Amino acid sequence: MNAPTDLSMKNDDVLRVELAVFRREHRDLDDEIQALVDKGTADALTLQRLKKRKLRLKDLIAQIEDRLTPDITA
Repeated sequence: MNAPTDLSMKNDDVLRVELAVFRREHRDLDDEIQALVDKGTADALTLQRLKKRKLRLKDLIAQIEDRLTPDITA
């Protein structure tokens, strides 16, 4: 997740690719967190870091989706 967060400089095609990558990474983190919880091998700090990373991805995904969604006022 080392991508620049300035979405204004990117075209829609690049944003769509990044969106797919970030969604996949978000799902992978969800799976990783669940596996650690199920095994009982994760410490609280590790889980906290993974969850924070997942939330940052969720925010970034929302920003990209907002940028890609046309602003239509009816």
